[in-house]
Amino acid sequence: MNETAVRDDNEYRRQRLANLAELRSLGIEPLRGAWPRTGTLAEVRAAFSDGARAVIAGRLTTIRDMGKSIFADLRDGSDRFQIYVQKQALGDEAFAAFKLLDTGDHIGAEGSLFTTRTGEQTLKAEKWTLLSKAVRPLPEKWHGLKDVEARYRRRYLDLVANPAVRELFNKRIRAVQVIRQYLADRGFQEVETPMMQPLAGGAAARPFNTRYEALGADMFLRIAPELYLKRLLVGGFDKVFELNRNFRNEGLSRTHNPEFTMLEIYEAYSDVNGMRDLITGLITHVASEVFGTLSVGSEEQPIDLTPPWREAAYADLVREKMGDDWPGIPVDEARRRAEALGLAVEPDWDLLLIGHEVYEKLVEKTLMQPTFVRRLPAALIPLARACEDDPDCADVFELVIGGQEIAPAYTELNDPLEQRERLLAQVGGDAGGLDEDFLTALEHGMPPAGGMGVGIDRLMMILTGAEAIRDVILFPQLRPRG
Repeated sequence: MNETAVRDDNEYRRQRLANLAELRSLGIEPLRGAWPRTGTLAEVRAAFSDGARAVIAGRLTTIRDMGKSIFADLRDGSDRFQIYVQKQALGDEAFAAFKLLDTGDHIGAEGSLFTTRTGEQTLKAEKWTLLSKAVRPLPEKWHGLKDVEARYRRRYLDLVANPAVRELFNKRIRAVQVIRQYLADRGFQEVETPMMQPLAGGAAARPFNTRYEALGADMFLRIAPELYLKRLLVGGFDKVFELNRNFRNEGLSRTHNPEFTMLEIYEAYSDVNGMRDLITGLITHVASEVFGTLSVGSEEQPIDLTPPWREAAYADLVREKMGDDWPGIPVDEARRRAEALGLAVEPDWDLLLIGHEVYEKLVEKTLMQPTFVRRLPAALIPLARACEDDPDCADVFELVIGGQEIAPAYTELNDPLEQRERLLAQVGGDAGGLDEDFLTALEHGMPPAGGMGVGIDRLMMILTGAEAIRDVILFPQLRPRG
């Protein structure tokens, strides 16, 4: 905020404090208790009847002073509603006090409903009460605010000033409700697993470290709930899901936030194909129920969610980018081709890692329409079962929409001996890095299963056409100022 804006803000604040002092001198204090309403403003509008009585409340967003009468708009979390304040109806003192109110103040009003000559549904106030005083001015549609980041830092003002932003988050809230109901209707049970874990497992990511003083133990904020949910499969829960936060101590970007919402689903006696059918139905159902269409995304990049969705083998996609002779070429040649395409390749990378860098940086972002990328390298996914016809390929998919991974899914590995070998290879042979309790659970017998993770924030980006993940998270992480 520049010096002029700070000075103006301080002047407005002083004026509002002066108005509050004058209101208090008239015996008017912000009400600290509840204000029973006839209903939300949307409910009052829906049940509107000329002459009916109503008690409403909301934030003053506009005040149009016409001398002996005032028209003003109230807004709550549901709608906007006009009130009409007349000196003759209120009396001199109450009317004079109303003139000391400012936009942003919360008030309650009681009176009768009528329709103006212009057709506006309105409440004629017979009494009003100050519920909360705004001593700082609200932005006027972010007039003069050029710093987009300020909208994220002061999301509460963004929600007040921009109804479209509030509607986006209303849709996100509704989408999560629909997801939960969709899964419950299909027999899935919602569970909760630890967010503080002694080992950071279930994915390859840098964790956040914390300290559990009561136990005298170092802990990690979870990077994934997978290993605990699989324990529940061992324990006899056949269809489970968790919708909660994961934490990864990594970078901030258009598609990454270190604290993000993840849906993880596991179904005993299913496999990756069962997960494919589940996610297709889930996403199309949410799009239809919440957004009313299967055509989503932005005008610049529309996305058609109409099934069936494309399926493509990982190796074929990489080969299309790197040449038909890939991957049967020397590592030096692979490195040369990748660098020629603008990729930074580490000196110790093998063909597998170079190919995956090609996929992540050059292929994935081109997959705009829904695509199930199948048969990824098994060496990259130690928790998934290998394909029966090729042990070098994992029986998995990554669902990519809008150039982003939305949902990875596996036919889960339930062989405890093979799982131990794979995890041991992942940690470079250090047995101290293994989750022995998880491996012990597997040795008691985990049923064959399909499992899947769904990035809720990224899914909402796709469904709303948002450009950045920060647009669909109420309070995104931001770099500190200064």
